[in-house]
Amino acid sequence: MAASENSTEAESQYLHVLSAFLAMEPLDSVIALARGCSGGSVTDSLQRFLWELCVKAAANGNASYAKKLLKKLITEVELEKGEVLDEVYEEYALYMSAASKEDALVKENIRITKFISFLFPEGLYKQPSCPSSRKLVVPLQCSLNMLEGDTGCSIWPSSLFLSEFVLSYPELFTDKSCFEVGSGVGLVGICLAHVKAKKVILTDGDLLTLSNMKLNLERNHLNCEDELLKQHGEYESTRVQCIHLPWETATDSEVSEYRPDIILGADVIYDPSCFPHLLRVLVALLRRPTKRDNGSLETEGGSPAVAYIASVIRNADTFNAFLTLVDQMNLSITDLTEELKPPFELLPYMQSYDRSSVRLFSISSR
Repeated sequence: MAASENSTEAESQYLHVLSAFLAMEPLDSVIALARGCSGGSVTDSLQRFLWELCVKAAANGNASYAKKLLKKLITEVELEKGEVLDEVYEEYALYMSAASKEDALVKENIRITKFISFLFPEGLYKQPSCPSSRKLVVPLQCSLNMLEGDTGCSIWPSSLFLSEFVLSYPELFTDKSCFEVGSGVGLVGICLAHVKAKKVILTDGDLLTLSNMKLNLERNHLNCEDELLKQHGEYESTRVQCIHLPWETATDSEVSEYRPDIILGADVIYDPSCFPHLLRVLVALLRRPTKRDNGSLETEGGSPAVAYIASVIRNADTFNAFLTLVDQMNLSITDLTEELKPPFELLPYMQSYDRSSVRLFSISSR
């Protein structure tokens, strides 16, 4: 029994290393997780495992990250006065010989592919969102250029939190029409489709971000213009739409047409100048008007819509300004972080993700 438990624990540790590597976590995090697989030292078997990962990464186009990991690995072994495997040196030499060409390519094409692995704990087989493998891997093309206006193509903590929230509480979203404001790389939308939301509407105000989002949906077997493509019989059809929706120019009548059951948003509370436009869009979505027989509009009575907003509060004054406008626009806001925080860590390997920094709010009409 003890041997079996040790084997399962070792498999779990190696899975965490693999997942961290595929998600392109900081190198120190990957090495720290790897050391946990071998009692703290960098053994030959661990070197070989990391070498194999780097060979595969090079084949998949992420050679730059693999080169940096190999350099870090060699440094760690040499600091321990250990012996670096020949294949590790040889692989690193190959990367160095092609370094100038690769670096030029990276500067020209600043998009890379990260694989975000949601790992479901043992015993969650009955959870509707849990795949039979207990692992949901989402490939995402995203940007390395976070400081030059390419933030819409980056993966942010609030997006990870909201994705964990969707996968942890699938019953809230199954068979519901869901609308996301500021969808970025599309991660939350992919999770909504996974839990079989009836309809998923993803929006962004930036056309380049929208184009990248559509690419990510296709890579995850989602057709953004029609329906979810069935893969291995696991998913049923989910309608997915991608819409260009700048908050500043969106009209109430345009937004009101969508009438979602649930609105979602990750890290949308950041720019005070955008708050009036964002909240005007939320008001229109939450109102959910319907047509009377005579053609006039009335507010729908039953099944009130709700918005779930995940955000890192980086500036108290900015957040207080948001709360003031929420009140002025006759909306209610509730902090649900403790009540509805995901009960399981589905990203246990991701040391760069500080889940405790993210707050979850619900917003509804009064």
